[in-house]
Amino acid sequence: MNRKILLIVLVALVAFVAIIYTSMRDLRRNRVEVCITFNGRQVCRIASGPSLNEATRTASENACALIASGVTETMACGRTQPDRVKPLN
Repeated sequence: MNRKILLIVLVALVAFVAIIYTSMRDLRRNRVEVCITFNGRQVCRIASGPSLNEATRTASENACALIASGVTETMACGRTQPDRVKPLN
């Protein structure tokens, strides 16, 4: 009985790890570097995502988090066109 439970737990653990690995692999499918200039400062950030648009949006948000302060500036920076979007894959 103990071996049967141990085998079931082991199979469930392997299945869980396989699902997590597959999910994480898909998230890194598209990598981009985005450079944004806002208020005279330029920042470049790299991000990954399931699509090129999602990766670009994430990199833009990360860059704006460093060069904008406050909600109003962050929103304005988010509407700024990136200077450069460079796919890395």
